[in-house]
Amino acid sequence: MALATGALALAVPSQAAPVAAKAKVLAGTRPAWATASADQGAVAANAVTSATVYLNGQDPAALAAYAKAVSSPGNASYGKFLTAAQAKAKFLATPAQIKAVQDWLTGAGLKIGSTTEHAITVSGNTAAIKRAFGTSLHQYKLKGKTVHAPTANAVIPAAVASDVIGVVGLATVTPAAKPQSISVNTAAQGAGAKPSKTGLPTVATCSDYWGQKAAKGAPYGYVAKTSFDQCSFYPSQLRKAYGITASGLTGKGATVAIIDAFGSSTMEADANQYSTNHGDKAFKPGQYSEIVTPDQWNNVDACGGAAGWAPEEALDVEMVHGLAPDAKVVYVGANSCTDDDLGAALANVVDNHLADVVSNSWGEIMHSSVNGDYPPELIAAYEQIFQQGAIEGIGFDFSAGDCGDSSPGAAATGANCDPTTTEAQANWPDSSQWVTSVGGTALAISSKKGDYGFETDMGTLRSALTADQKGWSPLPGAFYFGGGGGVSQDFAQPWYQGPVVPSALAHTLQTGVHSDTAQRVTPDISMNGDLYTSVLVGISDGAAYSEGGYGGTSVSAPEFSAVQADAIQAHGGRPLGFANPAIYSRAGGKSYTDVVNESAVKGQPPLSAVFDAGIVDGTLRARLIAFGRDYGLTAVKGYDSATGVGSPTETYLKSFKNG
Repeated sequence: MALATGALALAVPSQAAPVAAKAKVLAGTRPAWATASADQGAVAANAVTSATVYLNGQDPAALAAYAKAVSSPGNASYGKFLTAAQAKAKFLATPAQIKAVQDWLTGAGLKIGSTTEHAITVSGNTAAIKRAFGTSLHQYKLKGKTVHAPTANAVIPAAVASDVIGVVGLATVTPAAKPQSISVNTAAQGAGAKPSKTGLPTVATCSDYWGQKAAKGAPYGYVAKTSFDQCSFYPSQLRKAYGITASGLTGKGATVAIIDAFGSSTMEADANQYSTNHGDKAFKPGQYSEIVTPDQWNNVDACGGAAGWAPEEALDVEMVHGLAPDAKVVYVGANSCTDDDLGAALANVVDNHLADVVSNSWGEIMHSSVNGDYPPELIAAYEQIFQQGAIEGIGFDFSAGDCGDSSPGAAATGANCDPTTTEAQANWPDSSQWVTSVGGTALAISSKKGDYGFETDMGTLRSALTADQKGWSPLPGAFYFGGGGGVSQDFAQPWYQGPVVPSALAHTLQTGVHSDTAQRVTPDISMNGDLYTSVLVGISDGAAYSEGGYGGTSVSAPEFSAVQADAIQAHGGRPLGFANPAIYSRAGGKSYTDVVNESAVKGQPPLSAVFDAGIVDGTLRARLIAFGRDYGLTAVKGYDSATGVGSPTETYLKSFKNG
C-alpha cells in the first residue's frame, strides 16, 4: 500500500445546529519533506497529475454504529446483515453528493477517470490542479530523486467540504505495499542423506516432525544436541494439526476472496497441480474465479511486477483451498500496490458482495522517515470499506507483518522489515479496529501421524555455519524474521478487546511510553507462519512448475480465512461477518491454544533446529535457527501482543454450530 502524503483532515458531519458551510483546509497535504531548501521549481504547466478524491458518504457515524451493532453478539441487530445494494443506498455517497463533487472537479478543468460511491479519480494539468485544490505543485529533491508536492495545503470548497474525506496523489506516491512473506530454499528437502564423519549432510535434509532426525555433525549451538528443522508443511498436515480434519468441515457454502496486486497467468493450474501432488482435490469447475485487468496495471516496476507478486498469490490461493477445500475462491488482483488500486479491489468485493471472507497478505508501517505518518484520510477511506463489509456480513483478515514490533532495531537485521521505520509500532491495515489482525506462530507436529505438538511465537534468530564448519556465527543469532504485533499509538482500544487484553499492555505503547487511554493491540489471533516452519507453495507462472517453502504472516492470514470459511459451514452456511467480537468472546476457553513461550519467559535456551539446504552455489548452506525469539514481543499466558488470543482449535470451529 502506498504511503501517499496527502490530506490529513477527516470530514465528519456536524451533529450540531446547521451552520454556514466553510471551506476545508486539508492539513498535511503539503508533506514535511517539501521544504524550501529542497524546492526545484514549479512543475511544468503541461504536466498531468492524477489524484483520487475520497467520498465521505451520507453519515459516517451511523455507518460505524451499525457495523458495531451487527457484529456484536448479544446486540439486537447482531447478524442482521444488509445486502450490498442496501448498504450503499443507506450509507455511501448519494448520487447528488457524487454529482456535486464531480461538478466541482470538472469545473476546475480536471478530467474524471472513474467514479464509485467510494472515490473519484481525476487527472489534469498543473493549472487545473491549482484551480481545484488551491495550491501550486513544485518539484523537490527527496533521497536523490525528484518528486512533486503541493506548495501549500489543499483546500476543499465549502460547497462540497462535507462530501469529501480527502485527496491523495498531489504529492508523489511511493508504492509501498508488499507481501508479508519470503521464501526459504528447501529444494530436494527430505532426501535424507547421512552426514559424513566430518560434518553435516551435503544434500538437503529435514525432519518429518519435530525432533525426528538428530543433526549429527552439527557444531554446538544453544544446547549440546539439536535436530534438523521440520520439512515444509502441506495442507493436510495443517488441517490435522488445527482440528479441521477432526471437525469434518471443508468450507462448503462459503466464498473467500483474496486480494493481492496483479495476477499470475497460471494460478488455477498451479493450485490444481499442487493439490493433487499432496493428496488433495483440485478445484471443481467454477469453484475458482479471478478478476484481473492486465490492461490497467500500473506502477509495475515500483511494485515488483506480476512476477514479484505471483508467489504471494499462489501461497494465498493454495492455503485457502488447502484448509477449506470445498470453499469457493475468488482472486481479485489490484492494478498495482498503491492505495487507490488496493482500495478499489477491496471496494469491488463489498460493492458486489463477492465473498464472505477476504484474505489480505500485505501491509506496511504507519510512521516512516521517508513517507512520514500514514494519512488519516486513507485510514477513513479504508475503514469505510471495512465497515460496509461488516454490515454485509463480510470479514477482513490481514497479516500482522514479519518484523516483530517493527522497530529500527528489528529492521537492522530483519529480512522483511522496512528500514524507514522511525519507532516500534503496530502496522497498517491490520491495526484497524475493523479487521482481524492475524499473527504468526511456529508450529511443531509430534509424530508421522501429524499430531499437534506445540506452538511458540513466530520469531527466529539465525546463525550461519562458519567456513570451517566448526561453529555458528553469530551466536546467539541475529533476529531474522518475526510475527508482527504491538500496541498502536494511532487507534484507541476497540470495544471487543477491553474484557480480554490486559490493562497494563493496552496502556503501554511499543515505545514504552505510558498511554492514558487504552489502545488497540495486535494481533487478534495467530496461526503457523514462521519461515522455518514453512509451508510448501507450488508455482509456475509461465516457467516450469516447482515447489518451495514460504513463511510469514502471509501464510497465517489465508490459513485463518480458510478456518473462517470452515466456521461458516459449521454455522449452517450463514455468514459470520466481522470476526473480532466473536473471537474475543471465546477467549480463555478451549477454542484456542494459548501459545506460551516457556523458554523465553523462564530465561531458558531457545528451542533450536538446524536448517540444512545442502550444497547451494558450491557452498553448504546450513543455518542454526532459534525459535520463539520475536523482536520486542513475547508469547505469555493469556492474551499477548505476539500471538493474540492464541491459535484456533477444533472447539473453535464446533462453537459456531450453536451460534
